[in-house]
Amino acid sequence: MALDIGDARIGVASSDPHGVLATPVETVKAGAGALERIVGLVGELEAFEVVIGLPRSLSGGEGPAAVKIRTTAAQLDELLQKGSSAVELRLVDERFTTVTAERMLRERGKKGSKRRAVVDQAAAVVILQHALDFERETGNPPGRPL
Repeated sequence: MALDIGDARIGVASSDPHGVLATPVETVKAGAGALERIVGLVGELEAFEVVIGLPRSLSGGEGPAAVKIRTTAAQLDELLQKGSSAVELRLVDERFTTVTAERMLRERGKKGSKRRAVVDQAAAVVILQHALDFERETGNPPGRPL
């Protein structure tokens, strides 16, 4: 499962059981109850790993947005542990994922508000597909553990 965490919305994606193809799941409104919904989706999807996009600057550094993501990821980890879920959280570089998702949606004819409604899911798909491809090609898990 993958998350693209934003200030307003959280895009969620999952993969097939063989870890080949990432697909969109839903967009969760950020704020009260959002992390609880994510925990619910982890259970529903029987996820054993969650990759979370970590925004980095072009130079690879981390700014205030990355700090927010790390804080949110830690809160999610705490909730998952309370529920006795043995789910590993991994942070992966998400540079250009929203740009890539926006371009894909534009090319498919999605316009304006329709595109905004699904761009977070599409970004989560891009994050997850990159992670799946990386692991398949290298044999190593993507990103870094939380």
